[in-house]
Amino acid sequence: MIEPPALSRSAANRASLRRTDASWLAGAWPSALVLVLHQDMTTDIGGAADAPMLALVRGSQVADGGDRFFLGEDEGGVYFAAVGGAATTRGEVTAGLREAGALLADRDAGLLVTAVALAHWHSTHTHCPRCGAPTTVSGGGWLRVCRVDGSEHYPRVDPAVIMLVHDGADRCLLGRQASWPAGRFSTLAGFVEPGESVESAVAREVAEEAGVAVTDVRYEASQPWPFPSSLMLGFTARAEPATEPVLLDGELEEARWFTRAELAAKAGPRWPPPVSIANRLITSWVERASNAAVSSSKRGVR
Repeated sequence: MIEPPALSRSAANRASLRRTDASWLAGAWPSALVLVLHQDMTTDIGGAADAPMLALVRGSQVADGGDRFFLGEDEGGVYFAAVGGAATTRGEVTAGLREAGALLADRDAGLLVTAVALAHWHSTHTHCPRCGAPTTVSGGGWLRVCRVDGSEHYPRVDPAVIMLVHDGADRCLLGRQASWPAGRFSTLAGFVEPGESVESAVAREVAEEAGVAVTDVRYEASQPWPFPSSLMLGFTARAEPATEPVLLDGELEEARWFTRAELAAKAGPRWPPPVSIANRLITSWVERASNAAVSSSKRGVR
């Protein structure tokens, strides 16, 4: 399996049993370390440029008026996120997950991913889907309750598959969307449909987007992708047979096979950013050949 993707890292204990203890949450807030999340889903950043860290503040320093989400605790303290009206001031340096996610340490990456995911969900679920009445934040930010019928609503997560399709040898299949920067290619991806297994979703999405049949679907790793609520489930899959792609559903502008040498070359296609699981899938596939060659060479020396 591949190394943990950038946004899958975490160090704080979510301490979910604390979420229902309103008195404990209120008492912990003044001295807690708070991640202030701005309306554009950025947060204040400190530290060096190549080693950024969250600029956390004490709860007592955060203005009243916004939502508070309990993020967890560890030996370093208790952590919350503050959003909305409480997040009106901005520091000198701010950044979002796309810019800073891959550079943050494990604890900070996990805190920011969770805060952004919760904030996105709360911003689009202000009313009850059953009766349309307003809902209120509860459970330390992990629940919304209807003011009229009392129904409870929990954060939504949408499973999506993302897959590195290879030919079983030295080529992999990548595609690009028209909206991406020129020259950028990435792995194929798509949402899991109701009543569908993730393995079936991998095969269906590859067939729909590129007209290629796949087999030997293997799970690699997962990564939350809160833009706004996806969970990316990473796979590899082998094309059977490795036919030329045919664009069928219009989602891709181009799809083509690349060799490992092309991907490793500086003159090759632009890779997806390091914060994405797609980057990790491609990197791992390219490096596996090098690792295998080194291992084979060592065996030959012996």
